[in-house]
Amino acid sequence: MKTKSLYFIRHCKAGGQESNAPLTKDGEQSAKDLVPLLEKLQIDYIISSPFKRAVQTIEPFAHQAGLKIHIDEALSERILSKEPMDDWLVQLKKTFEDIDLTFPSGESSREALDRILNVVNEVSGINSVKNVGIVSHGNIMSLLINHFDSTFGFDEWSRMKNPDIFLLEGSNISRVEIEKILSN
Repeated sequence: MKTKSLYFIRHCKAGGQESNAPLTKDGEQSAKDLVPLLEKLQIDYIISSPFKRAVQTIEPFAHQAGLKIHIDEALSERILSKEPMDDWLVQLKKTFEDIDLTFPSGESSREALDRILNVVNEVSGINSVKNVGIVSHGNIMSLLINHFDSTFGFDEWSRMKNPDIFLLEGSNISRVEIEKILSN
C-alpha cells in the first residue's frame, strides 16, 4: 500500500500580510503555472488556510481538477504579535530558538506547530485520499518542516519562495523542486 503523501504548498506572491490580501498579478500567474505540477502530483484532496492568498493559490488547480477546497482555520499564518513590531524579523528569529517565546497577543512557535500538526494528523486519518495538497503560509510551514528536520530554521525560512512546496511522507520531509518537475 502506498504511503499517503502530504504536499505543503506555500501560497504564491501576495499584495500584503492581511488575511484578505490578494495575490499579485505575478502570484496569479504562478497559481496558474502550478496547475500542471499539481496534476502530476495527483493531488486528490485539498485543504487550505482561509486567507485569501492561500485560497487564490489553489483555486486554478481545484477548478481544473474538480476538487473542493476544504478550509481549515488551523492553517492560518502564525500570529507573532498583534502589536506592531519594528524589529519583527529579529523577534521572529528568536522564536526559532525559543519555541515557547510569545509576544503580546501572539502565539508561540509551539502553539502554531500544534495547530498544523493537528491538521496533519486529521488528514492522515482520511483513508479515501492518497495525495493531499495543504495550502498555508511560510512561518507556520517552516515550524512543521523543522519538526521533521531540525536543520530547517530561520535562515531556511527566509529562503522559502512564493510558491514553495514540501512533501511529507511518513516522517520524511523534502522540498519539491517545482521548476524541475514543470520542465519535465
